[in-house]
Amino acid sequence: MKTILVTGGNGQLGTCLQDIQKNYPGFKFIFTDVDTLDLCKEEVVKKFVTIHKVDYIINCAAYTAVDKAEDEETLALKINRDAVKNLAEAASQAGAKVLHVSTDYVFDGTSYLPYSESDPTCPVSVYGYTKLAGEEVLLQTCPASVVVRTSWLYSEHGNNFLKTMLRLGKERPELNVIFDQAGTPTYAGDLAKSLVSIIREAEKGNFHPGIYHFSNEGVCSWYDFAVQIMEVSGTCCKVIPIETKEYPTRARRPHYSVLNKTKIKLDYGISIPHWIESLRICYNKLTKQS
Repeated sequence: MKTILVTGGNGQLGTCLQDIQKNYPGFKFIFTDVDTLDLCKEEVVKKFVTIHKVDYIINCAAYTAVDKAEDEETLALKINRDAVKNLAEAASQAGAKVLHVSTDYVFDGTSYLPYSESDPTCPVSVYGYTKLAGEEVLLQTCPASVVVRTSWLYSEHGNNFLKTMLRLGKERPELNVIFDQAGTPTYAGDLAKSLVSIIREAEKGNFHPGIYHFSNEGVCSWYDFAVQIMEVSGTCCKVIPIETKEYPTRARRPHYSVLNKTKIKLDYGISIPHWIESLRICYNKLTKQS
């Protein structure tokens, strides 16, 4: 039985992996978070990977406070780059493979076509820069790695745009939401299944290291996403489109960050649902929790 170490196990994606682990009895999952495994301690990480005979690492751990990162670059680099290097070195030493989750924020958002993995990166925020640094150090240190860039992650777990809109939609008669940033929402449950699918393919001898893109299918703005959330949930809240300049933030966001997913579909045979379909599934799970 192969062992999969999931770091950041208490976050959105890590919790979604916890939810589906029972569907994969052929694997032993070990979930850790900062309280059980400090990724910033190099020797501790190496010892953990060796003792537990880890075959695969799914790294869901990250510094994700996009605006805060502008003032906490040192901390963001420590988690998004240095901790990734520690994992990469531990994996390389143990002969393990790493699946690392990255972000659409490695791009500047000036394209008008979906970004492919070979397009030039140019992050416009500290967060994007630190995540790109993590990608680079991983692939340099442990070439047997897969980087999966994703976007606009949400789920029934933790804090995210979906939950914020549902809460505010009940509290207010109307909401202002940005319409001039385009991308694709990604249901963390879909990403979790795809990450395990990559590992299952690797077990069949079909492993292709490198960078991949994954989000749900389709394109929308944050405004469109919010409108659909209100519709799916039956919330009577009017959503008003506004421009980015009307809602200034500490960090710049890419105005267009749609990801081209052809490569992951071809190399790993992954089927990706449309974002509205996945939103409905996630909302139904959320209502069952309450």
